[in-house]
Amino acid sequence: MAFSISLPDFVHPQLHHVVAKMSLFDTILFYVVHLVDKFDLWHRLPVLLGAAYLGIRRHLHQRYNLLHVGKVNGKKYDTEEFTYRTADGTCNHPVDHLVGSQGTFFGRNMLPSTSSYALLEPHPVTVATKLLERRKYTDCGGQFNMIACAWVQFMIHDWNDHMEDTEQVELRAPQEVAARCPLKSFKFLKTKKLPTGSPDLKFGHLNSRTPWWDGSVIYGNNEEGMIRVRRFKDGKLRVSGDGLLEHDDKGIPISGDVRNYWAGYSLLQALFVKEHNAICDMLKEHYPEFDDEKVYRHARLITSAVIAKIHTIDWTLELVKTNTLMAGMRINWYGLLGKKVKDLIGPKFGPVLSGLVGLKKPRDHGTPYALTEEFVSVYRMHSLLPDTIVLRDLKSTTSEDKSLPIQDEIPMREMIGKEGEKNLSKIGMEQMLVSMGHQSCGAATLWNFPSWMRNLVPHDIDGDDRPDLIDMAALDIYRDRERGIPRYNEFRRNLLMVPISKWEDLTDDEEVIEALQEVYGDDIEKLDLQVGLHAEKKIKGFAISETAFFIFLLIASRRLEADRFFTTDFNSRTYTEKGFEWVNKTETLKDVIDRNFPEMTEKYMRCTSAFSVWSSDPDPKHYLPLYLRPAT
Repeated sequence: MAFSISLPDFVHPQLHHVVAKMSLFDTILFYVVHLVDKFDLWHRLPVLLGAAYLGIRRHLHQRYNLLHVGKVNGKKYDTEEFTYRTADGTCNHPVDHLVGSQGTFFGRNMLPSTSSYALLEPHPVTVATKLLERRKYTDCGGQFNMIACAWVQFMIHDWNDHMEDTEQVELRAPQEVAARCPLKSFKFLKTKKLPTGSPDLKFGHLNSRTPWWDGSVIYGNNEEGMIRVRRFKDGKLRVSGDGLLEHDDKGIPISGDVRNYWAGYSLLQALFVKEHNAICDMLKEHYPEFDDEKVYRHARLITSAVIAKIHTIDWTLELVKTNTLMAGMRINWYGLLGKKVKDLIGPKFGPVLSGLVGLKKPRDHGTPYALTEEFVSVYRMHSLLPDTIVLRDLKSTTSEDKSLPIQDEIPMREMIGKEGEKNLSKIGMEQMLVSMGHQSCGAATLWNFPSWMRNLVPHDIDGDDRPDLIDMAALDIYRDRERGIPRYNEFRRNLLMVPISKWEDLTDDEEVIEALQEVYGDDIEKLDLQVGLHAEKKIKGFAISETAFFIFLLIASRRLEADRFFTTDFNSRTYTEKGFEWVNKTETLKDVIDRNFPEMTEKYMRCTSAFSVWSSDPDPKHYLPLYLRPAT
């Protein structure tokens, strides 16, 4: 119920309409958040206060930034008959078998854009050429390596992909920038748009992947995909003798998702196929009575949980590297009381004290689970990709900081598709993994979008080359507009954030401001979301923008708390005692690497996380408990 109240002077005028819809309790919480935002304080507060701020903000997003698209058409089923992850994502939600399955609608975090700007205003190719295309490669230092970069695609291909229409669109480069564009025009398929049957959101788009955290990136998104990757012996998945993925007669890797594959992405798929198969060996040893199907189902549950845990308390902590976020993400998994207490007595004290994982029942906050259009948008991180893969010489002696001499540099074009698979096979799994560990990835900033991606051969869902080259930088801009993603300032208002009123609010870089004015004039409302996210001043320790992070804040929790296999059925009965123990003992990607390559990290890795540049310094030792530390 909304509560009418006279708003304090500090509330930004452009947020008055949002507050008008809130309950009294939520209005008070909004005042707290907004006042902290006005002074740009939350990321400077001591850990406990910063975590409290994030908890309040997440609550507001759960109340006002979860919109269901379409109708609920599933049926009730017996969850005891489905104590495993199905091939197509059905039978996870406890009372509706279709929620979260392949081919369901994307949700939304806000209503579609209300702006009157045309689809080509300004032209996406102009935006790509003047603001996105790489001038000189900018890396992100030691914080994030190429394994972390490949992990982005590894996760996205687990969660979401838009179903395409059969109708093509053609974009032609405007004359003012045509000479600077590798493609003067390019064609691509429209996003498939379907009526939802709902009066509020009349049209929506379908997700051709399963949005659950179910490992579909290696297991497939349906029965056909699952059959393709299984050996049907001892629960194991297909893998070649050298530890890499097997390939079909056309040279396309055999894995759960092969759209737009490249060597680094295939490498992570192969690593977690090895992990799955190692889990199968463990299960066969301890439960010899299990048949192939039972071993497979349990191994998939365990592997999916390992992936989710690594993303939550390892990858994310390197992406947003602050003490506050270390506390926040660990609270998501373990709760305020921490791992030792949870391991000792279980998740007995609710989501705050014991974490989201292991809740008695899933929580969707009144909105059936789906990943959202806005989540897809903020996960566009193509600027992290470099121009070359730097191969390290493993035969040389490592230096004191465990760095290795460079053996070769291979252009990214040669690491994509079938050619990339051939090169990966020559390089080998160990050298590729170590090399990616030692190479810093690109920074999420303007003028850092890979030029080679503006003249790219895309793949279809079967991994086959498509006939038309695409300009990915321009396509990213077009897709956001086509799908009704609000532009940057409207996006911020919808997220209860203070909007910008001038270019200087976005960035201190005079060259960027001049370029923004050239493309958008003085109309800050016209600014595209992608450009704003990449231009925005970064919080210390953040590899992404604060605006993108607040979508992450909401969805990272939702992926865990809405999933039956991370809540009600996250236990030894469902996972087996030894399987549950496997998940609980795995904390980082380094643990997975150590299991599958026992000497690798000891020999080649100096840092704390396998997602940091391996020759960088380890995290400093802290003598102050985490919750008592300053923010950074």
